Amino acid sequence: MSITDWIIILFFLGGLIAIGFAFSKKNKDLKDYFLAGKSMPTWLVVFAATGTSISAGTFVGSPELGFNTNLTFIMSCVGAVIGGVVVAALFLPKLYNSKTITIYGYIGDRFGETSKRATSVMFILGQLFTSGSRLFIAAIAVSVIIFGSIHFQFLMYSIIILGVVSTIYTMAGGIKGLLYIDAIQIMLVIGSGLAALIIVFLTVHDTMSLSEIFASLQNGMVKAPAQPEYAMAAEGTLSGWIPGSKIQLVDPRFRFDVPYNLIGALGAYAFFKVAQFSTDHEFVQRQLTCKSVRKAGVSLVWSQLLAIPIVLIFLLIGTLLYVQYINDPASAVGAGVFTDARDIFPQFICNSIPTGVRGLMVVGLLAAALSSFNSAINAMASSFVSDLYLPIRQSRGKAIHGDADQMAASRKMVVLMGILLTSFAIVTAVMQQTSGLNLVDFATGVMCFSYAGMMGVFITALFTKRGNTQSVIAALVLGLLTVLFLQPYIFGPVTEALFGCEIFLAWPWWCPIGVSVSLLVCLSGKPDNKTNLQAI
Repeated sequence: MSITDWIIILFFLGGLIAIGFAFSKKNKDLKDYFLAGKSMPTWLVVFAATGTSISAGTFVGSPELGFNTNLTFIMSCVGAVIGGVVVAALFLPKLYNSKTITIYGYIGDRFGETSKRATSVMFILGQLFTSGSRLFIAAIAVSVIIFGSIHFQFLMYSIIILGVVSTIYTMAGGIKGLLYIDAIQIMLVIGSGLAALIIVFLTVHDTMSLSEIFASLQNGMVKAPAQPEYAMAAEGTLSGWIPGSKIQLVDPRFRFDVPYNLIGALGAYAFFKVAQFSTDHEFVQRQLTCKSVRKAGVSLVWSQLLAIPIVLIFLLIGTLLYVQYINDPASAVGAGVFTDARDIFPQFICNSIPTGVRGLMVVGLLAAALSSFNSAINAMASSFVSDLYLPIRQSRGKAIHGDADQMAASRKMVVLMGILLTSFAIVTAVMQQTSGLNLVDFATGVMCFSYAGMMGVFITALFTKRGNTQSVIAALVLGLLTVLFLQPYIFGPVTEALFGCEIFLAWPWWCPIGVSVSLLVCLSGKPDNKTNLQAI
């Protein structure tokens, strides 16, 4: 990269830190630091919530998905809107009106302190893997652009750089600073994505007519399902790929091994989003900063509607890069991406984007990465402080009462969560390389481990009079174990041993199956003396 590119990037990172410290003095207590006093305007929350949804998985993973497959992933965004509407209508009213810092405080009101702590711990553990994977995906692009490689060593350097910067401004600004930062970042993501799409199109159009581009997309090749390994054959054909339209939007096939067909996208994926928007404090926290429950619901739905065109932009980038490379199979870059397309878009940024514009592209990438990572740090710290740290200290007679002392403790916990997330990003880098899943599927699939158990608990708490501490803990554990059992490396061999053939279940189905198990387990518990039915 040129000096101009570096100046743009450093100006962006320095600006984030400056904004964070500018909001530092505006946080007077925990409600300000973690909920912004429930005073934020709807438009700001819409953009900030969109920034939380649009991570590096979108910036890097969606081009990979568009390159390898087609545009059917966009139907999952429609499923996300459906999930948002359901949560806005049924879940948010009760969660918003609870008098707690986090949504897990509501579980404590229903089932007691032990249940609250168990649910909070499950959330934090889930976030370590979920947001760790997002940071790892961002590091892929940063590693390519800065170091010219995605070797493990360079991935680690990139992860540490991103983790340190994000932790600093998150610690300083609290949720108020993050909302404004995230709003700015999502605008940068949109701008850089549109610029990249135009540049990619002009690059392809320079050697091909519009009709030739369309024909190449219509009569293209897609990665075969359940084929983790694929490569360009010597004769120029693709091994592990099958004929398929690259511009297909809707997949009507009734199959459970395909993630983004209609039943998967509008059914299983929508269910997954209901779980995410109602049990993951990283997402719910944004809505809790709104001035009213109605505005909270509006912000959630609009954030998912705004995500649709953003995701489509990055999918189209991937499909156009496919056209470029499929018509130049002899090139080193082209042959390489058909073997490993994880860095397809970062490689294009590094090799084909002009100086200055390249810096803006990197800023867009960093914006996508940091907007979701900083949200996770703040949400995890919020849960750890209000649900675990302060209550445990109080139970031991070492309560922290003063606002200044509680704020100091909260900032320390933000730093701690930042360190933990950065460390787990390294773990997820190893996990993804051995999973056989593309970046998008991996980053979203790992969320199911915590969501499965938590959603069963939340449904029981919000809409029934059943459940107790024992059933809550059992539901959390068995929901997680169910999702673990459904992983391809376990479920496949088991089904082959039982039925003589290996069955592959697409990741969106992990969540509804896991939730079904956890819900039945949680409902099996009868109310005890710790159960507060008045909280419903």
